[in-house]
Parts: sequence; structure tokens; C-alpha cells
Amino acid sequence: MARYAAIDIGSNSIRMEAAEVTPGMPTRILAADRQVTRLGESVFRSGSISPEAMQLAVTVLARMADTYKKLDVMAVRAVATSAVRDTRNQAEFIELASEAIGAPVEIISGREESRLVHLGVQSRWPHPDKRILIVDIGGGSAELIASENGRLRESMSKPLGAVRLAEMFLSEDPPSERHLHHMREYIDEKLANAIPRIGVGSWDHGIATSATASAVICAVHRIPRTKREQADRARASAAQVRQLYSKISSRSLAERRKITGIGPKRAEIIVPGTAVLLRAMETFGLASFYYSAAGVRDGIIADLASRRVGRELSQLSRDQRIEVEHMSSRYGVPLRHARKVADLSRHLFVATMPLHQLPPQFGKLLEAAAYLHDVGHYVNDVSHHKHSYYLVANSDFAGFTDREREVIANLCRYHRKTMPTSGHSPYQGLSGDEKRAVLFLIPLLRLADNLDRSHEQHVESVNCRLHNGHFVVQLMSAPNVDVDLEQWAAERVGEIFRQVYERPITVVKSRS
Repeated sequence: MARYAAIDIGSNSIRMEAAEVTPGMPTRILAADRQVTRLGESVFRSGSISPEAMQLAVTVLARMADTYKKLDVMAVRAVATSAVRDTRNQAEFIELASEAIGAPVEIISGREESRLVHLGVQSRWPHPDKRILIVDIGGGSAELIASENGRLRESMSKPLGAVRLAEMFLSEDPPSERHLHHMREYIDEKLANAIPRIGVGSWDHGIATSATASAVICAVHRIPRTKREQADRARASAAQVRQLYSKISSRSLAERRKITGIGPKRAEIIVPGTAVLLRAMETFGLASFYYSAAGVRDGIIADLASRRVGRELSQLSRDQRIEVEHMSSRYGVPLRHARKVADLSRHLFVATMPLHQLPPQFGKLLEAAAYLHDVGHYVNDVSHHKHSYYLVANSDFAGFTDREREVIANLCRYHRKTMPTSGHSPYQGLSGDEKRAVLFLIPLLRLADNLDRSHEQHVESVNCRLHNGHFVVQLMSAPNVDVDLEQWAAERVGEIFRQVYERPITVVKSRS
């Protein structure tokens, strides 16, 4: 389980999403926010973000950051697109925006924007064996993305955003036929040179993303904005989009605002947005399109998760690892065994994240305990777990706070024999969160230690999964290597694991 946050600073609006990603399970949205800021309006009119738009954006970003910071996210990525790419006061905006969220804001290219949109769509609605065309119409640009068998084949970014076109062409209300004609010619010109690279026809699906596509789908199917989540994966034909465009392009702003599914702010830019969508469908041979609620923010989440960004928070740093290895060696711990237990502990911590839901920082404390749990043998083999606690709790090893050292010491204390009781004063001295963490980590440390019971590293790795209510640990070993002892030892942890995690554990053998 990993938590990430994404911010998409677009030309029309700023979007934030925080999500929890667990391997093998659907991504769980923890928080989402969207605010229309119209950064592109002043950029496309004057070349710079206006002071008013900049102040609004900074305020919105600070509010969004306050939301996801309360969710213990492992990493955040904030990106800015078309309007910020084009503005003259780019440096000023990036500095203020980065300060507002306490993290760097990066300006991404049209190709990177396309990559993230594609990732977002595939993560929420996979098309592993289809040929699809994705049309993403933002405020400043439109991305055309050709995908085959789940892979991005080609993408192009065109200056066909709804805010940009409204500023360039539609100064009258309702729009004049002359202005609409000029806008259509401009759209056709920009789309025409994409044909050789994107291709025409033979698409299995057309998919449109962004708020323009959402508004079109909602208007076609008369879905109220309060129920727009129902629009996800809904379909509209080219004829339906053409009919809607004819309707909205001849009406005033006040009249467009009365159309079901089109919000008051979206009504200001729905005409150019729908024009781009319609001309893209006609140009590339799409008889219909499906709307996907996915976007750049979903792509950011999927990208962070696939690259395991932030997982370093759950693992010892290089300096910390050197420190605990040095201490292990000083007290005569076989380093090969300590390293193997630490490696297995890391895997078990990540695999059980959906169950224990501990902050990732506790993973590195488990790893440190895996290196140090046997140092008590240096004092005496009898009750060596108690001696391990004393040595760790009273040693001055760098890279850890006093509280972290106390958690590590307690884990060493309980790597064998009894579980914590009310009469154990060191454990009772921990905070509530620390006690909970220690309880969930004890079975993992015992399991990792027992999986190298022979100290011969017979178990090369483990594959873990949840199956029918069981936590299944599959032991991977080289051919002709007997891991019966390790399987038996791991199964002995089963009762404690069941007590803590409230589910049985199953240990099975396999071959790597």
C-alpha cells in the first residue's frame, strides 16, 4: 500500500487527487478537488498570467496541499501545462506555486502530458488488446494519443484548448457564424498535419477525457452535474455531438447555462471545446467516443506507483544500513544471515501494507531490527532477545532518533518467545502508535528470521498474496534445495500472525 498525491495545473482549472495504491487491487481515491482558475485566459490575451489569476491559483494550491498532507502521502508530483508553458512570467508563477504546496512544480511538455493522460486512462480502464484514440481537450491545448495493445504508439499536442480558442475567436455572444467559421478553419488546419502520424479510422474505441468531454456526455444524456460520476464510460455518437454543437453554438451564454450537464463556468467555453471534439471525431474517423473520467492526475498516481516512488521511506538509507551492519558485525552477528532477514523483512512489510496500514517509515525500523535482533548472543545465548533489547536501547548508533531506537529495541526484544504484556515496562513506555506498529511488525520479523532458520539462505525470495482470506507466503528457492526446515519454522509463526492480523497464514514451497 502506498499513498500518493497529484496536482494538475491546467489552463482552465487546477485539479488535485490523493490516492492509495495497493498491488493487485483497484486504486482507492482518498481525496479529490477541482477549482476553475482560468490561468490561460490572461495568458492567451496578454501573454502573462494576471496578478489576480496568479493569487487565486496560489490560494487554491495551498488549500489542496493542506488536504493531501493530512493523508500521509509518500510522494507528490505537481505539473503545469499549456498556459504556464506559454506565459512570460513563468518563473514567478513556478516560484509562488512551489512555495504554496511545499514541493517543486514542474512544467511538462505536451508529450509528457500525453503520456500521463494515456497512463491515467489505462490505469482506470485498461485496453490491453485494443487500438484506441484518446482525445484530451484542456484549456490551452488538445492532446491526440494513439494507443495500441495498451501501449502509447504516437501522440501530438495541438494549441486547441477551449480557453485558448474562446479568447482567439469568440468575442461575441452568441458567437457569430463568421467567427465560428474562422475557428473551424483553424481547428482543421491544426488537426490536418496530425493525420500522417496519428492515422485515420480502424479504431476499436475513441475515448475523450477532460471536463469538455464530461460536459458533452452529460448534455447528450441529460445527466445533471450533481451526478456526473455516472458519465464515466458513457458513449456519444458523432451525430449526437454534431447535434449538440449546432444547439450550443447558436445560443447565448445565459441559454447555454440552462442546458442540463453544462455548468455555469463550462458554458463559457463549451462551444470551442465541443468544436474540437467534433472535428477530431470527423477527422480521425470516430463514429462515437466514450468518456473517461481519468486524466493527468490519474496518470501521475499510476506513474509514481509503477516507479515505486517514496518506497525509500520504508527502507534504510545507505548510511543507516552501514551503521546497523557495523553494529551487527561488532557483536558477532553473521552478516549474511542478517542481510537475508532484512531483505525478507522488506518484502513482507510491503506485502502486508494493505493489512497493517502503517506509515512507510516503520518499514526501515523493521529492517534495522532484522539486522540487530541477534546481537544479544554476544552477552549470552540464554535469553539473548532480552540482551538484544538492552544493547540496542543503550547503544549510540547514528542515523536514528531516540524514539526510533526504542522501537527497534522492542522489536529485537520480541523477535522470539512471548509477546508484549502489561508487565513489560519497555513496551509500555512506547506511544500508542508505536505500540501498534511493534505489534504488527513482530510477526513479520519472526517470519523473516525463521525463513532463514538454517542461516544458509535456502529461501531466495518470497511471493506474498492474499487468497481466500489467507495470507499466502510462497517460498522461492533454487532447484534441488530443500526448504522443509524453513517452511516448518515459518508455519510456527502462524498462530501469532493470526492473532495480530486476524487471518491465517499459509506457507507453500515453489521453485524460482
